[in-house]
Order: sequence, then structure tokens, then C-alpha cells
Amino acid sequence: MVYIVGWGHTKFGRLSDQSLEQLIVDAGREALADAGIPAAEVDGMWLGHFNAGMVDDGFASSLMMSIDPDLRFKPAVRVENACATGSAAIHAARQAILAGECKVALVVGAEMMTHLPGPEVTQALGRAAYQRTEAGISFPGVFAEFAKAYFAEYGDQSMALAQIAAKNHGNSVNNPLAQLQKPLDLEFCATESDRNPMIAAPLKKTDCSLVSDGAAAVVLVAEDLLGDVQKAVKIRSVAHVNDLLPMAGRDLVGFEGPSRAMALAYERAGITVNDLDVAEVHDCFTIAELLIYEAMGLAPRGQGANLLRDGVVQAGGRLPVNLSGGLKAKGHPIGATGVSMHTMVARQVTGQADGMQHPGANMGLVFNMGGAAVAAHVSILEVAKT
Repeated sequence: MVYIVGWGHTKFGRLSDQSLEQLIVDAGREALADAGIPAAEVDGMWLGHFNAGMVDDGFASSLMMSIDPDLRFKPAVRVENACATGSAAIHAARQAILAGECKVALVVGAEMMTHLPGPEVTQALGRAAYQRTEAGISFPGVFAEFAKAYFAEYGDQSMALAQIAAKNHGNSVNNPLAQLQKPLDLEFCATESDRNPMIAAPLKKTDCSLVSDGAAAVVLVAEDLLGDVQKAVKIRSVAHVNDLLPMAGRDLVGFEGPSRAMALAYERAGITVNDLDVAEVHDCFTIAELLIYEAMGLAPRGQGANLLRDGVVQAGGRLPVNLSGGLKAKGHPIGATGVSMHTMVARQVTGQADGMQHPGANMGLVFNMGGAAVAAHVSILEVAKT
């Protein structure tokens, strides 16, 4: 087994006074200090960084050496898998530990986005789509197609999407690291207005996640080092599935890649969805979170809205989802997102989530997605030592 034993997390938001390097340094130093592990004991480093032209740093892995002089000459690699980049970096570091190649791994996810005009960010993110047929389609436009397909099969679910937006904004109030610590009421989220315009019908502004800067980091260790750390979260299982890149080749409503990844993660962990206490999932758009409920097995296909009505996924519910505020309100700095999700669930299961804490949380799920449900990364995290 591999364990998360420390974490760091910058605030997410518009961090114009920061650089990519400084974000990496801040998150990495915090994670090492939190783990109580000297930089000299790190065997390898993994940087999750999407970029796609958003910054000039196309070869950023060695920026991690600025975290501490003792990291010089240690191996470092940049990992990229679209919006699932952060989880891909964690999974790669975990595999190196399981292979016996290292004992201590430092993983940082970081992204700078807000310095660019909106059209340039849209263009960069669009590079994660199938260029032969989908170039030029914005990601709101892409996920609008998911929403249209779902609505055509199960009726207008606009109110469910508004409930997800209002839920996640409400949760963000308890997360001081969130980009928007701002509640939005259901009526505002459900109503098209000058402040909540239609972005790509049927998705309004409140249905879309944020453009963000930020970084997060974790320290992973092999099992035989558990005696040397103060706290530990077991990575009980992981799963990674990639689907076809072209949307035309897939059943949009079926969310097949995420569904397969969830089932595989549960099987490897020896659990069912009913064993989970919390989840942080990839709500890049509210329709994605609704589809993720069904991919998780929380509700039958077409019935995800019932979970919102019944309070299951709300704060205080049986399985609260995105207590951090999610991508919707916490923010979505691409390379940092998956690492951030892991830190948020690790904090929950160790009882260190402060105002976000779900009482009695012991096991949680991370679901991080790249592209239009193309890359699906799942981690099951369980408290091991507090």
C-alpha cells in the first residue's frame, strides 16, 4: 500500500502577484512540512501541469527543485492528462512506490490561467478535445451537448443543475482556500439573467466552473515508513480508464468511462458506494456532477436529481459531495485540481477539514476527469493513522 502523509494547498483564485514557480514552491514546502519529512529524503518528484500554451514554462518539472536545495539532482517529471492531470501525477508516483523505485514521493499540481484573456484560456482548454471534428468548440459547448442528450432522455433537469450550483457555492463558504467563498441561492442559479447569462444552452454561467490559479501538493510514502509519520491516509485503490477522444463515438448519457473506472475502483478496494463517507468529484459543469452521481452508482440512470431532492449529497447528508465547493466554487486550476481533491478528502478522513468536516468520515472517493469524460481517474482514500 501507498499512503498520503502530508499535504499543502495555496488559495485558489486570481493570483496575479504569483508565478507558476512560486505556487509550486509554496504548496510543496507546505506539504513537506506537514508530513514532517526533510526534502533530502524525497526520492522522486511528479508535477501535474496542463499548460497547453497558457504559460511559457513548457518544461516545468525542475521548478520543483526551488522548493528546497536538497531536491537538486533528484528525478522530476511533468505529467499531463488534460483536466485529470493532478490525479495522473499522483497515480504515477504511487506506481513508482509500488514498483520499489522510491520510498518517498512529492507530487505538486499547479496552474496559472487568469492572466490570459478569456478567449485564450478557452482556446488552450479546447486543445483537450478531438481536433479533427471538435476544434473550436468551447468546453461549455461540449458539456452543453451532454446536458442536451440527458434532457432529451430524462426531461428538463435545469432545476437539478441549479441545485448542484447552489449546493457547491454554499459549501465553499466553509473553505477559506476557495476562489469564491460566496453563497448563491437556488433562485439565482436557476434563473437566466444579466448576472447569470446563458453560456451554452442549457448551461448558464452558474453551471460552469471557474478559471483559476493555484497549486496543491501531497507527500506519498511506502508502507514501511508509516512508523516515521504522524498521520497517514491509505490509498486503498485507484482506477484509471481512458475512453475514445471523439465525442461522436460515445454514448454521452452513459458516461461509460467514468462508470467503468468507479466500478473498477470499488472492486479493487473491496467496497461498494455505500461504504463511502464523502466524495470530491469533477464538477467542471453541473451536468458533469449529475452524471457522476449515476456513474458512482448512487442512483440509477436518469435519477440523479433524486439525490439532491432527498439531501443525500448535501452537507450533512449520507454521502456529501464536494464539501470543498468543488471546481464550481473552489476553482479549477487544471493541473492542481486532482491534487487538491486528494488533499480535501485526506483532510476529511483524518478529521482535519475544519469547517468543511463531515462528522465520522473515514473513507472517501476522488473522481478527477480529463476532457469530455475521456480520462477518468478514481482514488479511494481511507484513514490509516491520525
